[in-house]
Amino acid sequence: MLPKPKLNVQSFPRPPLLEHTPRYLQIKCQNQVIADTKDAFWVLETYHSPTYYLPLKDISIELKKTQKSTFCEWKGWATYYSISLNGEEVKDRIWSYEDPTPRFKDLKGYVSFYVGPWDCFVDGEEVKSQPGDFYAGWTTSELEGVIKGSKETRWM
Repeated sequence: MLPKPKLNVQSFPRPPLLEHTPRYLQIKCQNQVIADTKDAFWVLETYHSPTYYLPLKDISIELKKTQKSTFCEWKGWATYYSISLNGEEVKDRIWSYEDPTPRFKDLKGYVSFYVGPWDCFVDGEEVKSQPGDFYAGWTTSELEGVIKGSKETRWM
């Protein structure tokens, strides 16, 4: 098997690019699969790890809207969700764009997950979270370059 080509985050576009990805995405919590799809989108933006959006149809847990909402200059207003995992509520680690901007209209009906408290996988590789809890990118071994949120991008 050939190694995957490296993806340099500094060559990702701005404004961000939304495209369908054939990658196999899974999210597991305590070995239980809570999301499983090959029908996802990724958003690529300069200096960011890719952000993946999974179709609601491929999520096996109940999502409940929370009061949190944030605004993205590119995608519009985000709606956040809570879930119950083993009797504990996990809030605001999943979001969607219910009424995305025209350029990102394909995100309607898709949700994105921060990495954690569950485990996220891209093509079988367990991902790491993009540095800094503000960003929600999924970092894989194929990425290179300075990723926003890392110590190289913080003020000293």
